[in-house]
Amino acid sequence: MRTRDTDSRVLASGIAYQEPHSHTSSLKRMRDEAQACERCELYRHATHVVFGEGTKAASIVLVGEQPGDKEDLAARPFVGPAGRLLNECLSEAGIDRADCYVTNAVKHFKFEQRGKRRLHSKPNAGEVRACAWWLGGELDIVKPKLVVALGATALLALLGRSVGLMKQRGKLLETPAGHPVLVTIHPSFLLRLRAQGDIEAERRLFVQDLTKAVPFLKQTSAQH
Repeated sequence: MRTRDTDSRVLASGIAYQEPHSHTSSLKRMRDEAQACERCELYRHATHVVFGEGTKAASIVLVGEQPGDKEDLAARPFVGPAGRLLNECLSEAGIDRADCYVTNAVKHFKFEQRGKRRLHSKPNAGEVRACAWWLGGELDIVKPKLVVALGATALLALLGRSVGLMKQRGKLLETPAGHPVLVTIHPSFLLRLRAQGDIEAERRLFVQDLTKAVPFLKQTSAQH
């Protein structure tokens, strides 16, 4: 499936992607179609397309930035150090990852080669826009009660515009289409900290952010 040329538009959700009828109704079919994605140049060097995974019945969709080195090799999202940390913090917040759908704003690993190492390189706005068709399709199919934006790139993909991550951290925003979005950091932020005190403090804040999803979901369920 060639998907470089698109008749894209910015839907009310803030995500630019093709007409809704072009999405399949199955996550498996969409995952299979994504394997041939050439919407941007990142496919040329990545090992795999790393599509989202989880149950279609998920109440929460967790959106990160892009796969890392481990994820690119395994073809699965959040299986490296940041993923393990995310699992721990979700558990501390009373959330089971098995009940979530986990994905990224960008499905290919963007990196710089340094000797034998592949170092993360932040995707640009064009790459985020190019991949937003897939993220939009995932949200269309899963229809979560809450989306958690893990970091600035995820927030850009979801809102369709840049906002100050730290100013909005811990807050509930809303896409133009009405998707509730809980804003927090990407777990890799914690891995870059060096001082133990900073690590412990930021981890507590991260768990505190994630914990806000629990009463929100209970309130939403009670209203329906």
